[in-house]
Amino acid sequence: MNSRPYRILGLQQIAIGGPSKAALRTLWVDVLGLRVTGNFVSERENVDEDICAIGAGAHTVEVDLMQPLDPDKKPAVHTTPLNHVGLWVDDLPAAVAAMTAQGVRFAPGGIRKGAAGHDICFIHPKANEEFPIGGEGVLIELVQAPPEVIAALG
Repeated sequence: MNSRPYRILGLQQIAIGGPSKAALRTLWVDVLGLRVTGNFVSERENVDEDICAIGAGAHTVEVDLMQPLDPDKKPAVHTTPLNHVGLWVDDLPAAVAAMTAQGVRFAPGGIRKGAAGHDICFIHPKANEEFPIGGEGVLIELVQAPPEVIAALG
């Protein structure tokens, strides 16, 4: 029996960083055929990203192609080519509360709207003394699944 007050439903996204979105688009859009569905720019997060997609319906996976607005500022979205993975979750606030109680370290910023308009937050890639569980080097985005994704994947 699962005692968690939330369920991880599936892969929501991968985010790939580089010094230039143009080079990333050449591979991911021009060669591999992903479709561009939007763009997101945030000075706070030092990112200019193209939001791409593969798949359909609830099985769509977002692929974010990211370049920094300023390569000398943080976060440095281009220094880790596989920047982060995103996971659909059915109840983001419950997941954050339960994981925090288990000692999971979250990155600053809390729950907020993400590039695609869903509520999101990040599990920090590194644990610390106060929160001994982290992503072991991987930044993990938790993404609130909309009702249609919960119905299809739940």
